[in-house]
Amino acid sequence: MITLTVLKPIRIVPKKTAAPPASMIYIAAAYSEPDPVANTHEVIRIADALLAAGFTPLIPHLTLAWQLVSPKPYETWLEYDRELLARCDAVLRVPGYSVGATRETQFAERMNLPVIRPWSASPEDCVEAVRAWQAGQ
Repeated sequence: MITLTVLKPIRIVPKKTAAPPASMIYIAAAYSEPDPVANTHEVIRIADALLAAGFTPLIPHLTLAWQLVSPKPYETWLEYDRELLARCDAVLRVPGYSVGATRETQFAERMNLPVIRPWSASPEDCVEAVRAWQAGQ
């Protein structure tokens, strides 16, 4: 025996008080030197703090897992990162030596994307800098 159930259509009404989408922040920080795993760990700490503060962090360092499974040349990752960066609202340039992060920052500046420069690489300073940028918009 087959039983058929007739579903009544429902009407979905969007909220009128919906908050604007959270700003997407690209995190430009050291990756290769001195250790990609340690650097990725530090960037995740910053991203967690940004997420908790209501932002949408984009962590290019997470391609570390992809690189382990399917290695690609360094320049391929930089090109990929630039595509991600172009879709963000701002770039957080975490202090510290990094050729790649410097190149990403220069690319962002050429695209007229805001570059946020915190005083230190601490998650607290990074969140404070992003909040200051957002308040100044």
